[in-house]
Amino acid sequence: MAAIYKITDDFYDDSFVLMALHSTLEDYRLVYRLNQSMSFGFKRLRRNFELGAYSSFPIFEWQDDMNDNYWALIANHSSKQELLKGNDLFQNEPTSSVQKLIPELKEVDYFLKIENGDLLDKKELLRNLQTIPNLMAAYEVTTSKLKSKNNLIF
Repeated sequence: MAAIYKITDDFYDDSFVLMALHSTLEDYRLVYRLNQSMSFGFKRLRRNFELGAYSSFPIFEWQDDMNDNYWALIANHSSKQELLKGNDLFQNEPTSSVQKLIPELKEVDYFLKIENGDLLDKKELLRNLQTIPNLMAAYEVTTSKLKSKNNLIF
């Protein structure tokens, strides 16, 4: 008989800093501006972060070896096109559905996740983020209050 193991909430260490970003920029333009203005080194992962069958989120990452931090920028929205099935007027017409990574923060456009960011000066980071053009707002999110914080495991 095979043993069954359960992963509890205690197993996952959620010691990371999470910043919410509001911007009208496309993800690649935002990353370009972050890399240029703040000397980050974000690069696009080859694969999107898949969350379920119909959710695919673009993700950018940067391993900051000098400060031993891992940074990830991920979009909060995913839109997929699918064909409507059925025998009505709109059969075989494409439709799009929008999924959210963190549904309780549906107004947020992007999340900046910083692992091992205990020594990070959050106020200075927020000041620097708010100087980026077309970045309308940036603020820290308290992860302990999020219901869907497990969606941030990647």
